[in-house]
Amino acid sequence: MASQEIDAYLSKLDPMSRGCLEQLRGMIHEFIPGIEECISYQVPAFRIEGGVVAGFASFKNHLSYLPFSGSVLNVLELELGKRTWTKSSLHFTSMDPLSDELVSRLLEVRLAEIRNRGR
Repeated sequence: MASQEIDAYLSKLDPMSRGCLEQLRGMIHEFIPGIEECISYQVPAFRIEGGVVAGFASFKNHLSYLPFSGSVLNVLELELGKRTWTKSSLHFTSMDPLSDELVSRLLEVRLAEIRNRGR
């Protein structure tokens, strides 16, 4: 059911944003085979081993990668480059999407956090 909810979420977006987030969705599945799609805090998210690893959202002026952790982005601060971010949201656009390498690192850090904390 969650996959259909994510499909519905994406169907409401403009084609550029939808394509960018669909690409991100594919990367997450590629990097963590068997990951479960879900909706968390009313946005598309991905769960494994009992913890939410990542999510994404679309806003008026940007797209967001959501690590579902207040520490992941701080750990990767030097790798985020010129991107704007808050404690819980990394901002990007369809014209400047996240690289495979950065998504891989974001997932790696969050997955390690889940495994180390047991959630």
